[in-house]
Amino acid sequence: MLSARSLFQEIVENDDSFQLFCSIAASGESQGGWENARIAALVPDGMRDLAPKITRHGADEDKHGRLFNALLRKRGLPPVPVPPETDYTMLLERRGIGLAHDKLRRDEPLTERDIVVYLAHSRVTEQRAADQMVMLVKYFGDHPEVGRAIRMISHDEDNHLAYCHEELLRLAREGHGPVIHRVLRESALAEIAVYRDVSLAVMDHMGRLLRWPAPKAAVLAAGIRGMYAYERFSGWHRMIDLRMPERRDALGGAPTPEFA
Repeated sequence: MLSARSLFQEIVENDDSFQLFCSIAASGESQGGWENARIAALVPDGMRDLAPKITRHGADEDKHGRLFNALLRKRGLPPVPVPPETDYTMLLERRGIGLAHDKLRRDEPLTERDIVVYLAHSRVTEQRAADQMVMLVKYFGDHPEVGRAIRMISHDEDNHLAYCHEELLRLAREGHGPVIHRVLRESALAEIAVYRDVSLAVMDHMGRLLRWPAPKAAVLAAGIRGMYAYERFSGWHRMIDLRMPERRDALGGAPTPEFA
């Protein structure tokens, strides 16, 4: 019977699929670390109070990249190139979601609107990340090889999501509500399409590495498309609501120490 548990178990137990999974994850996290570090450096003067939290967010993402690379090293595996069709961050940027990398490479201060866009985009993508990690913790939080890293990353992703909620609510009170609402909607609708495409691409690569039979691959692809249909119809709404989180000032404290 196909399930998230059985699929991930297959991926973890095979060196080739585990190598690709960790390489994709490490690359995405490291890219997120770079983006947040650049945003923190370019925060406009009127919003400098956010810079330490954005820096912390980036440091967490860098840490996650190192954790996935550490998992590879423990198995004696080098990282492998990430297939472009599985590059979630790059595909989002191509759709105009978030802040363009060419803007972040300049040494020009960002605007207040840029920061609002960054936080709204992050609220959507961090929801996805937090949900994925909750699922992995449920099934593999006690796994002897990957459990500790998964639990640590899940804790951080929950903090990132809480931070986005809290800061966006504050900015909405300051008059940015219309922009926040529009960017959240645009980001969510683009994200669910990109997530579908990336999921299909990743499963295609995994299927070849694990030699899945055609019927199994077809069932998985149908499931991914079915999830997209649900999210496109109504599920995306949960990615744009804002509520005050239980974790307040989630990125204001000491970061979680990492292992390697």
